[in-house]
Amino acid sequence: MKKTTAAAFFGTLIVCYIFWLLITGQIVSIFTGDASWQILVAGGIVSIIVSLFAARFFIHKKAFHLYNPIRFFLLLFYCIIIFGWELIKANVSMAIRAFGSTKNLKPGFVKIPTKLKSDYALAMLSNSITLTPGTITMDVVEQDGENYLYVHCIDAEKEDMEKAGKDIKGAMEPWIRRIWE
Repeated sequence: MKKTTAAAFFGTLIVCYIFWLLITGQIVSIFTGDASWQILVAGGIVSIIVSLFAARFFIHKKAFHLYNPIRFFLLLFYCIIIFGWELIKANVSMAIRAFGSTKNLKPGFVKIPTKLKSDYALAMLSNSITLTPGTITMDVVEQDGENYLYVHCIDAEKEDMEKAGKDIKGAMEPWIRRIWE
């Protein structure tokens, strides 16, 4: 059984408390001076309890990796600009397929190679692919020291794995590498 480190506990605590402030709407109230001290204290207590139980599952190593301001802003840039653009492209592609002829669609699985190594980076790429319409990441496997994603596509017409992988991953993989590796 993995033991929880102090860094993992505090890293999880910070994420939980910020999430608490966001969902209760207190993040804005703190800056305007209208924050309710009861909600802030309750959030602290809940965050401590959650961190005690979840830190060993939530943070594996480098507990404060994302608290680096550069990585944090890269994450925001990725979520808003890069992933937003990939999401728009996938939605337009799905709309064209939905209003066009569906006779030529060839749904199937594609094995996509990736150079990402960290669990967080692989999870983020997998979730980003799944959130774009027309694709679902089914599995992440490691073979011969390389990582591969098995993705179900609504149109798996490409025979070349590298080309299909580039089409599906778009610009997401290099940005995720900058954030997590």
